[in-house]
Amino acid sequence: MSKKIAIGIQNFDKLREGDYFYIDKTDFIREWWENGDDVTLINRPRRFGKTLNMSMVEEFFSVDYAGRGNLFDDLSIWREEKYRKLQGTYPVIFLSFANIKESDFRTTSYRIRQLLMKLYEKNDFLLDGNTLSDGEKEYFRCMESEMSEVDAPMALYQLSDYLCRYYGKKVIIILDEYDTPMQEAYIKGYWEDLVDFTRSLFNSTFKTNPYLERGLMTGITRVSRESIFSDLNNLEVVTTTSEKYATSFGFTEEEVFEALDEYGYSDRKADIKMWYDGFTFGSHTDIYNPWSILNFLDKGKIAAYWANTSSNSLVGKLIREGDEDIKGMFENLLKRESIRCPINEQIVYNELDEEPDAIWSLLLASGYLKVIRYEEKIAGKSQMYELELTNLEVLDMFYNMVRGWFKKTGRNYNRFVKALLEGDLKAMNVYMNDVALKTFSYFDTGTKPSESENPEKFYHGFVLGLIVDLADEYTVVSNRESGFGRYDVMIEPKDTSKDAFILEFKVYDRNYEKTLEDTVASALAQIEEKKYDTVLTAKGISAERIHKYGFAFEGKKVMIG
Repeated sequence: MSKKIAIGIQNFDKLREGDYFYIDKTDFIREWWENGDDVTLINRPRRFGKTLNMSMVEEFFSVDYAGRGNLFDDLSIWREEKYRKLQGTYPVIFLSFANIKESDFRTTSYRIRQLLMKLYEKNDFLLDGNTLSDGEKEYFRCMESEMSEVDAPMALYQLSDYLCRYYGKKVIIILDEYDTPMQEAYIKGYWEDLVDFTRSLFNSTFKTNPYLERGLMTGITRVSRESIFSDLNNLEVVTTTSEKYATSFGFTEEEVFEALDEYGYSDRKADIKMWYDGFTFGSHTDIYNPWSILNFLDKGKIAAYWANTSSNSLVGKLIREGDEDIKGMFENLLKRESIRCPINEQIVYNELDEEPDAIWSLLLASGYLKVIRYEEKIAGKSQMYELELTNLEVLDMFYNMVRGWFKKTGRNYNRFVKALLEGDLKAMNVYMNDVALKTFSYFDTGTKPSESENPEKFYHGFVLGLIVDLADEYTVVSNRESGFGRYDVMIEPKDTSKDAFILEFKVYDRNYEKTLEDTVASALAQIEEKKYDTVLTAKGISAERIHKYGFAFEGKKVMIG
């Protein structure tokens, strides 16, 4: 009989004691220990088993779990006697930043100090006996009850010292999801304050700590060494392109297909591969996200489980407020096409606004993009990567994200699309003005938005909406060559018996046009002069079924003709 699927369990002992379904990842313990790296940072997308693996490491090494070898019975790590002897022999400090998602630095600092105080409370047995001096015991009580922001950076260093003396052995420190507060700090605007605080904490904990045996950190992104890791020259960083621990996080295709066979879903392998495969770690392809696989095994239904497990506010913000190049590349991704761009695995959050290409590095690290191929690094040049959306689950997530951008217009965006397809020019003008009024600033970008630039930025966001809403029956293309120029938007029916549409956008220029009507006429004339309909007629769509519209913008006012 197959084991029961348990959703959301992140404690290794609870999973094992409940005899729930588990794919053995204990080889990670052996690989990590034998590599011997002083401090290791492992970057993997969310819901890829990072927390469960960190719990597994804690319970394997921690003296708190001495004599609990039963948790590892029948698993790979337990086959070697030297590891059986190693189990439960080290003091371990474990903490997680996964739930620190606050709106300001003061609250974030307090939440981190709360975690540190709980560690002191957990280890208050150190107050018994003579391990600590009277002065150290007084310090310990202060750290346990009312830790100050000044004392916090040294908290883990001091606790390491005390535990090392008590057990006569250096400590292992595990920090899970170290970068969650970083993303929130960037979005909410307190990045610099948090960087200073975190740099001091990490330096004392992982760099200048003589009581540290090994350090292990996990996160989604690799935050630039120049920010919080500036002093950590002992840090081994394992990104999604590294070979180390490539199969330790996530499920391999062999593991997934064996599970599908076990649970009676052998006939669903092709669908599961299309929806959930696509992750690549190092040279290992066909990695699946565990969260979606577990949910499918439990429910027997394909859905966007992984993509909907947490907020994607940072990704959405960067795409929505990005320039026309970013939106144009995102359009290609939504159409299941690849993009080509440089990748820098060191994310500098406070430079994301100044370095537009950094968004693709963030999307790759977060698991939303996969590497198709890359060029060999050439001195003095950026290394170029060809990237695609990871799978159908990610595509579905981005479709829903784009739809959400237009919710503030109520039903008028959908009404506009319907009016466009029906050729109702009057309704198009009514609905489009309402859509533009409510969404212009939403798609603006930069720290000093300019109203004169709004139409260009709005137009690219608007096109993304068209791609999503019309995907079933139409191909929406923007800024491509046809005839003697580059059209703004072409809506081509997949069924060539249906109507096609060409949209040209122009901003009213009082130096050349007297009225908005003149701007509309200029846009329509450009469609004819440049013969933008050439590509459509070449595909067999007759001229009378090609509808041409000029969009004229004056500030947030729109006229369509």
